[in-house]
Amino acid sequence: MARKRRGRPVNGWLILDKPVGLTSMRAVSKVRAILDAAKLGHAGTLDPMASGVLPVALGEATKTMAFVTDSRKHYRFTAVWGEERDTDDAEGRIIATSDARPGGDRIAALLADFSGVIAQVPPQYSAIKINGQRAYKLARRGEEPAMTARQVEIFSIRAVDDQPPGPMTQTVFEVTCGKGTYVRALARDMGRKLGCYGYVGSLRRTAVGAFSEAGAISLDKLQQLVHSPPPYSFLLPIETPLDDIPAVAVTGGEADSLRHGQAVFVPSRKAGTVLVRSKGLPVAIATLSLGRLTPNKVFNL
Repeated sequence: MARKRRGRPVNGWLILDKPVGLTSMRAVSKVRAILDAAKLGHAGTLDPMASGVLPVALGEATKTMAFVTDSRKHYRFTAVWGEERDTDDAEGRIIATSDARPGGDRIAALLADFSGVIAQVPPQYSAIKINGQRAYKLARRGEEPAMTARQVEIFSIRAVDDQPPGPMTQTVFEVTCGKGTYVRALARDMGRKLGCYGYVGSLRRTAVGAFSEAGAISLDKLQQLVHSPPPYSFLLPIETPLDDIPAVAVTGGEADSLRHGQAVFVPSRKAGTVLVRSKGLPVAIATLSLGRLTPNKVFNL
């Protein structure tokens, strides 16, 4: 007999404002405990030293997670100049130092080299697997995992404040980047190119796709809201990450067929991935081709 899933069937998206000091998994565990949710997951891991937007999918919303993990991320971070650390952030051991400090003009000129598609070597202290083992576990054992460069995309990067002409000890940046980009590696590589070394002193994610810090809720606030009516009013609809894909409406009978995994035909010239709706509710994520709707993910609502 299958073991019954514990918890309530809660459906929707929660924008969690993850605090510094918690892993993403630990933060999600706290959400599970507060909401007593039967099923949930997060889209886009944040390091323990980072804060900010951690999208949490609950129930049927977990079927839309791929649309969030593949979306653009926005960060605000402080690069501290003069040191390089083995973790590429403030928690690591100092492995190199320099008396040089960059000026604002040099930093401004450097940013063009870190825009567009670039090659980036991930930090040794990362969750990337090397021969089946996490790189950070190898690094903690004193080994040096062989990290290979990969291509990532930087859509925009800028220094937040006007940069003074004299030497600087740190700089605040805002960056919008694609999937797989490590901000810690960005600060490390900028420091090396400037000839002064650098690491991330603080890091905050301000947005992931359709989710921004403006609507983010702290764990303490969530604890308060869960006891206030109406219940779960702080959750966003499960289809929130799907705003950029076309929607197709179907009848109730067609919706039932799709929910049973059967394709249906509709009078539509659209093609590609679509969101299917019926009576105001999401039915499925489907592929539409020549009027044929084939369900890929079905929502059990």
